[in-house]
Amino acid sequence: MKEKSKRSIELLNKAISEELTAVHQYMYFHFHCDDQGYDLLAGLFRRTAIEEMVHVETLAERILFLKGDVQMKWAGEVKPVHEVKDMLQLAAEMEQQSAHDYNMWANECAQNADAATKKIFESLVDDEERHFDQFDVEMENLVKFGDHYLALQSIERSKNIAGG
Repeated sequence: MKEKSKRSIELLNKAISEELTAVHQYMYFHFHCDDQGYDLLAGLFRRTAIEEMVHVETLAERILFLKGDVQMKWAGEVKPVHEVKDMLQLAAEMEQQSAHDYNMWANECAQNADAATKKIFESLVDDEERHFDQFDVEMENLVKFGDHYLALQSIERSKNIAGG
């Protein structure tokens, strides 16, 4: 039992690292979109970062239940991306990679007879695929409407500021 738990703890800590990296990257995108007046996108990145923080908490709780130590390692530096299209592309890639990893890790946990950790990873796959879809829809909107899509968000903020 102990060796199987050790591997689950290792995978859970890897997931924490991925989630913390996503939190930092998405908050960076949130700050830049907010600064440019793109409220809809700023809000999307902020909400997604918060959801990723909830994932960290869920993962940490499972690690502690398994009598492991939570390692709050951040996987890397924030990528200095300023173009909205590039932000959305990177976010979509990050979500796809996480969904892939969590799928693999769920299968590994199943092989190790750790159904509870498997369920956590499966739940994370659902969330990451939903995040991917949200970023993908925004990329499609940007392609479909071009810079007008961003201009409308900026104009909407200006209207709200002027009116209130």
